[in-house]
Amino acid sequence: ASTLLRRVCFHYTPKHASWLNMAEIEIGILTRQCLNRRLPSQQLLRREVDAWQADRNALRRTIEWKFTRQDADHKLGRHYVSELTC
Repeated sequence: ASTLLRRVCFHYTPKHASWLNMAEIEIGILTRQCLNRRLPSQQLLRREVDAWQADRNALRRTIEWKFTRQDADHKLGRHYVSELTC
């Protein structure tokens, strides 16, 4: 097992403040603002989502991150890998 482990290189992909979080936020907003009711057909669902998306894009909504890199370093610094072995 240790021989195999030496051949493996782990790469940390942050979950915080990533594109994945932005997608999850948008899906949550879509769910609350548009999909919070029963829609009887796929066609109506598509129309509703398209209309919601057009409105959201017209308003040029953005995500304002309040958790800065410095905040992350302060809060999560003890979890950072100090030396990569790869």
